[in-house]
Amino acid sequence: MIDCSQSRASLLEVDGLTVDYRLKGLSLRAIDGVSFALRPGEAIALVGESGSGKTTTAMAIAGLLSPNAQVSDGQVHYRGERLLIDNDAAMRPHRWSETSVVFQGAMNALNPVHRIIKQIAEPCMLKLGMSRGEATARARELLELVGIPADRGAAYPHELSGGMRQRVMIAMALACRPSIIIGDEPTTALDVITQAQILKLLDELRARLNLALILITHDLSVVAETCDRVMIMYAGRIVEDGTVAEIFATPKHPYTRLLIDSIPNPANGKKMIRPIPGDPPNLINRPPGCAFHPRCPSAMGGCATEVPRLDKFGRGRVACHLYRSSQEDKVAAHA
Repeated sequence: MIDCSQSRASLLEVDGLTVDYRLKGLSLRAIDGVSFALRPGEAIALVGESGSGKTTTAMAIAGLLSPNAQVSDGQVHYRGERLLIDNDAAMRPHRWSETSVVFQGAMNALNPVHRIIKQIAEPCMLKLGMSRGEATARARELLELVGIPADRGAAYPHELSGGMRQRVMIAMALACRPSIIIGDEPTTALDVITQAQILKLLDELRARLNLALILITHDLSVVAETCDRVMIMYAGRIVEDGTVAEIFATPKHPYTRLLIDSIPNPANGKKMIRPIPGDPPNLINRPPGCAFHPRCPSAMGGCATEVPRLDKFGRGRVACHLYRSSQEDKVAAHA
């Protein structure tokens, strides 16, 4: 459940969101009881290995789940209004106007046979009711805003570099003046220098336009200077949630610590990069109890049988039996 004191000031509230995929007669749970709140202008990162549920969580919020996905439980509220995220027609007015997405592969998301200026102008006409001339002027402004000369709007996607295509995707995401932008691993296909430029651009636009940002990534290192808060996901659940400073300085969950240990540090050539042992869990045969226990160096009695609750710990949240006794002590003290 989300913190009610936090939710009163929230732009977006996700409460107990659960999504299943139907595959060859099977029902596979992709995300299980995800809850969090997002405030105006806040940037949060969803971090975890492939298959942890990051993208499914974000696409569910935007109402963009694949046809074989089903919202089994939970609710999503935007500015206090419940979103019918499993109803495409009901979500259509909200997409791009309130929540927009910067997809991972710009070359796949952009139409190869239309000029850039037309693709940015189109949502302005459809969503904002602008004339073609007004929408074209708005598209030129957006190109300049993301660092692309307006005259490059005459180009086709294949005539732009990967970094410029990603900037175009950001311009399209901003076209209808949304309050929330979802970045679905927007820098994955880019070189390191271009990655830094795109992340810096997102951070500058967030501050300038008071945007809330949900950044999806498997790499903790990309969120250090971009996000305010980090949610670590594993096997469809949030296992730790805290500020960027807290997560990096004092990670609680063993999985979080292992993710941080796997980040190379150019400033410390002696640091050993420690890969996380084992493989992410198979959704068809999810481990009982804590899903991370087969890979966890701190696994103990109860980890293999009991699913840990995501409870408040300090100023964040953690789902780990290592902290169960202190959490129970606090409950007993208030009883």
